[in-house]
Amino acid sequence: MTETGWDVIVVGAGSAGAAFAVRSAEKGKRVLLLEAGPDYRSAQMHQAWRSPNPIRALLDPTATENLVWTGLDAARTEKQAPAPYWRGRGVGGSSSINGQIAIRPPMADFDDWVSWGCVGWGPDDVLPYFAKLEDDEEYGDEAYHGRGGPTPIYRMPQENWGSVDTALCRAALSAGHAWAADVNAPHAMGVSPYPINSRSGRRVSVNDAYLEAARESSTLTIRGDALVDQVIFSGDRAIGVRVVVDGTVVTEHADEVVLSAGAVHSPAILMRSGIGPSGHLRSLGIEVRQDLPVGRGLQDHPMAVVSIPLIDEAGIQSPDDRHTNVCVRYTSEPGAPIGDMMFVSQNQNVVAMANPDMRALAGAFGVWVNQAFSRGVLTLTSADPADQPQIHSRMLSDERDLSRLRDGIRDLVELARDPAVAAITHGPLEAENRALF
Repeated sequence: MTETGWDVIVVGAGSAGAAFAVRSAEKGKRVLLLEAGPDYRSAQMHQAWRSPNPIRALLDPTATENLVWTGLDAARTEKQAPAPYWRGRGVGGSSSINGQIAIRPPMADFDDWVSWGCVGWGPDDVLPYFAKLEDDEEYGDEAYHGRGGPTPIYRMPQENWGSVDTALCRAALSAGHAWAADVNAPHAMGVSPYPINSRSGRRVSVNDAYLEAARESSTLTIRGDALVDQVIFSGDRAIGVRVVVDGTVVTEHADEVVLSAGAVHSPAILMRSGIGPSGHLRSLGIEVRQDLPVGRGLQDHPMAVVSIPLIDEAGIQSPDDRHTNVCVRYTSEPGAPIGDMMFVSQNQNVVAMANPDMRALAGAFGVWVNQAFSRGVLTLTSADPADQPQIHSRMLSDERDLSRLRDGIRDLVELARDPAVAAITHGPLEAENRALF
């Protein structure tokens, strides 16, 4: 620690920030980890979020209290009204509330990163770190995997899959997709079981995997309920952060500031710090430090579903039954990015999760665009850090995304007509998918 503060300040205790803070502290650096949401021990996590199925948490209002950002909405497309945009809040970040899916990107993506100037981020550079974080139950001894790392990687055995999982697997194999036992293996393409960050049927977040074991470290300080307003600069160098704690503004200084507050709140902090589109910042009375297109590169993957009305025997039997275990990674067409598309099973449809009495919507096949070209826009609504930014995801605004999703839906419908699917349905697909037929 320097005379003026910490060696490193890390903003955000989510998947990136928590891991970085712990690794830096292990190297002897004095680290201050700031989290806007609550700091809590692993044993204090709401048990609904431990379940392999998010329906428990979705049906329990107390589960989302303090752990999900409120007032954060997004319009997914230009024609859709804003809807809640779930982002994790508190230590663990979104790893505490997401679907527990532990799929790596295709390694070829990192060749693109290098071509864009990210030297040191090629496939051979990043693979050791993917392996280091893992404790892969099945493939930990493979050269491209890891054993003994902080994050458990588990795959549900086929005999424990849901009916929709099995139906998608059989339909996709019949349609010519290959079997790929390990979706994270090099060049894996086809039907795979999902790897999930779970141990003994319970979620393991980065709070569990990284922070819990490091809490006695003399070089790591974790501070929750600390809302970072902006980064403080001396010339062109970041020297600290301005933080709101219990309504009081405090300043912390460090040799190094790492901004890892997520895809929504990192750009918001930068813009409040004067780094962003100059016209937008001036309109809010923010002094411009650097005119840059911050908030103009938001990416997310659009998804569409074909609802499957399930017979009673095919529905999930317990709210702790895993909602999805199977995916199908594929490339949309020659020349497209490798593995740019994915089919997924849903033993319980996301619509049914919001209304469990909707029996006809109990299952679904989904398709999403893994590598999207559309770019969304994130803007501030005020200079107050307590006010949530405005998000226009602008999904499908790029014709390449629209055409691939359209083709994916057509392929998905054909998969849903497979005999393996007919065996678990109680009525025609058309009745529950009128928008598609």
